[in-house]
Amino acid sequence: MQGGFGALVVVVVFVLSGLKVLREYERVVVFRLGRLAGFRGPGLTYIIPGIEKAIRVDMRTITMDVPAQDVITKDNVSIKVNAVLYFRVIDPGRAVVEVENYLFATSQNAQTTLRSVCGEAELDELLAEREKINAQLQAIIDEHTEPWGIKVVQVAIKHIDLPEEMRRAMARQAEAERERRAKVIGAEGEFQASQRLSEAAAVMAREPITLQLRYLQTLAEIATENNSTTIFPVPMELLRPFFVGPKT
Repeated sequence: MQGGFGALVVVVVFVLSGLKVLREYERVVVFRLGRLAGFRGPGLTYIIPGIEKAIRVDMRTITMDVPAQDVITKDNVSIKVNAVLYFRVIDPGRAVVEVENYLFATSQNAQTTLRSVCGEAELDELLAEREKINAQLQAIIDEHTEPWGIKVVQVAIKHIDLPEEMRRAMARQAEAERERRAKVIGAEGEFQASQRLSEAAAVMAREPITLQLRYLQTLAEIATENNSTTIFPVPMELLRPFFVGPKT
């Protein structure tokens, strides 16, 4: 009697061992006697012990750092470039069957593609057109991983490490550019000021009374700013209009 009960317990445990609970983001790829039988999940599923084998696959977006790669750009500048890769599994069956380790394979593909694409671009292009380079990297990596059931969501270059002498050269170039802009702005300001002075002189030449008004305004400003007595010569030509008697 005890032997029969023990056998029943063993059978129950054996049957229950095939129950699998999968989270919303998980799938199991099922092999039945070595042949692919599709994938299941999420929720409760049953794997026949001894006949079926299940491999769990995470369907969430995976963030992967692409290690820094030594790259020689098209204009022969030696740099180091690293990036970050976002991808996810869209076909669990192919991710398990078509490649031995899809995580390692995707990482290696991203590294070689990063070296290749950056090596075909000039340094100025890498620094100024990073979005374009990111899109190009994404398209190439996604094309290579698509047969594995992997979808590349985004690729982003994180950092470009320049040689020290190149950094100093770029700093000198930036400083020279700032100085050039400052000189251009200063010259433009002087040109505009000379234009305004020329226009003011033309107005004063046509209307002498404006010169007299400007003279009197200058006197008022001096009187306001200085508390001491200031002797300021006044040309008689400016006062003559005030002494002219009424016409008869």
